Amino acid sequence: MPHTIRTIFEILLCLLLPAHGCHRAAGARPTARHERRVQRGRRRELWLAVHGVDVGPRRLHGVEVAAR
Repeated sequence: MPHTIRTIFEILLCLLLPAHGCHRAAGARPTARHERRVQRGRRRELWLAVHGVDVGPRRLHGVEVAAR
């Protein structure tokens, strides 16, 4: 019975108080975060271009795209 109660409390605590932060190696964090930020920027530029918003000359997929 005590083991069951402990298990229930552990599950509830995990649901109510999830772990915070990134649990990866310290050396890998800055480059992975930077790559995600760069990719997010590329996706944002492409989305804006598809919807007709001109953001000026940019590089999309490695190709310089000039505004018309």
